[in-house]
Amino acid sequence: MSGSPGPAPGCDPSSSVTSAGLAAPALRPAPRSPLYPQTYREHLDGQRHRKKEVLATLGDQLTCDLCHVACTGPRALAAHIRGARHQRALRRYSDLEEPPAELRSLGGRGQQGPPDSPADHGPSRQTAEGPRVQAPRNEAGEASGSDSAPLGLEFVEEVRDGRGRVLRLRCSLCACSFNDRHARDLHLRGRRHRLQYREKVDPELPLSGAPSARTCRRLDEQLRRQRRQKRRRLEALRHLHSQARIQDVLRSREQEPGDPGRAPPSTSSEDPAAACSWPPRPPPQQPPRRWESREDRHALSRHAAIYPAEAELRAVQSAVEHTERALRRVSDQLALDSGCDSSDGDVAASLRVLKGVMRVGTLAKGLLRPGAQQVQLLLLCSQKPTRSLLRTVAELLPQELPAVTEAEYRVSQDAEAAITVASCEEPHVQVTVSLTSPLMREDPSTPPGSRAACSDPEDILNPDKCLQDLKALRQAKWFQARASGLQPCVVVIRLFKDLCLRTAPWAPLPAWALELLVEKALSSAARPLGPGDAIRRVLECVAAGTLLPDGPGLQDPCERELTDALGPMTAQEREELTASAQHALRLVAFRQIHRVLGMEPLQPPRSRLGARMRKRLREAGTQASDPGPVASKQARPGGEGEP
Repeated sequence: MSGSPGPAPGCDPSSSVTSAGLAAPALRPAPRSPLYPQTYREHLDGQRHRKKEVLATLGDQLTCDLCHVACTGPRALAAHIRGARHQRALRRYSDLEEPPAELRSLGGRGQQGPPDSPADHGPSRQTAEGPRVQAPRNEAGEASGSDSAPLGLEFVEEVRDGRGRVLRLRCSLCACSFNDRHARDLHLRGRRHRLQYREKVDPELPLSGAPSARTCRRLDEQLRRQRRQKRRRLEALRHLHSQARIQDVLRSREQEPGDPGRAPPSTSSEDPAAACSWPPRPPPQQPPRRWESREDRHALSRHAAIYPAEAELRAVQSAVEHTERALRRVSDQLALDSGCDSSDGDVAASLRVLKGVMRVGTLAKGLLRPGAQQVQLLLLCSQKPTRSLLRTVAELLPQELPAVTEAEYRVSQDAEAAITVASCEEPHVQVTVSLTSPLMREDPSTPPGSRAACSDPEDILNPDKCLQDLKALRQAKWFQARASGLQPCVVVIRLFKDLCLRTAPWAPLPAWALELLVEKALSSAARPLGPGDAIRRVLECVAAGTLLPDGPGLQDPCERELTDALGPMTAQEREELTASAQHALRLVAFRQIHRVLGMEPLQPPRSRLGARMRKRLREAGTQASDPGPVASKQARPGGEGEP
């Protein structure tokens, strides 16, 4: 075939000579087999052969007949001869039982590269016709890798079809097949074949001590992977150490030396068991401190503005404690009047008329607002409360208050089954005491006949008012069990209650529904949220249509029947509330949360943490001790610092 860079199959091997004058070994004629003509035709139609045909038509090209590679110049040919591909081909043809005439004539010594090749001016390397590179051998004399001699050729058989044509070559020792003799030779030199030969034929066959090139590449890749993993772990440890260092610096700035909130250092005398134990106990794990974002700073600032003053909280706490202690004395007095022996505690507890005092409403939930000094207490009775019992408690309470405290209180009774205890000093705190009993709520498991059999007293208190008080007690217990443990829950509820007082669309939202909404939104979060993120999440829940008539709604968990906590709201009020939440969510997204909270925007912090949290902190007094180049310039006469 004209234009082919290499000799055609079946030609004389001695005719394979490059145009640069270098003799190179050529392939022997291919064996006559029905497989090779098809392979040859596919090769002629391939891209590689066509590319070499195009290169041959361009002019006189330097070619390597051993590798069938065309080069554009002497330097490219010299680089190819020094390359790994040419060296592999040279070793492969040197292993033949009858090497080509070119290799036999060289006698193990080859010529050097072209005169103008880089090999003449630098470190010399082996050329194409150089001596044969022998594979390293171990003590037993076996060649390592794939350069060893073929072993077990008698176990390779030819698989023929019905006409006697060779289809493939099969190694019965390893149960694998090949398509040509070159693949067969590589397999016979491989480690897998030698292991099978050693196991099934010759147990004393020595194996190669040096790993093959493939094994070396795999080991190198494994070492590189281990180094990358080690580098990632070191970077993660450095990041953790830097974060811990930043936390320590921030904690030391927040807690001044005279701060009473700082925990005193632990000594061995406080916990001798921990001091003597070995190994020492690790320090308790503290929750990681999260950075305060811009929204968090605005939310905490607004919460501090609407939080009641310390004097108001102390006044409310004092009035509640005094009222509770006085009511306990009233309960003891009623127990003595009924002839109950106080020495037997169990009998006295079962025969008492007044069972206990419970805090409900904003007092039990911790949601007091500034200026709101009205709190509520529930007085639980063993029987259904009556008006005569209410009058008796109202008469005994003023007599027991002076025995509890020296403060002056005014006790009054209203027609709504409640007793009001008001302080006479500033601030005027008003404590409302209501009487109720669990018996006011009918048990659905009780048969209807037994309900009619038990008759109510004639002067029983208003049943609806008693049921409302029991409902408030259940809500307070639920709030203490579910919402008080969520750190930002109380803060967010107080902020949204302030929003309900300032914004008209939020005013119809019931307080209990708001508490349920905030608790459900925060408890379903995947991670703990800050105040700013918690506000955004609650707004997202409302803006998504949770409160709409066709939405999921809010089920009251404190009721036996399915009750919607948003029952008092109309459809129009729910739509207006949803639209207002969508508008507020847009404001939060555009960094205008101060408009949602009803406050002025805060100024950014003066100090930046990035400038101070560097690897080397700037020590105080460095500039004062070292005048630097500026002072030297000012002191130099006629310099830049001289006016």
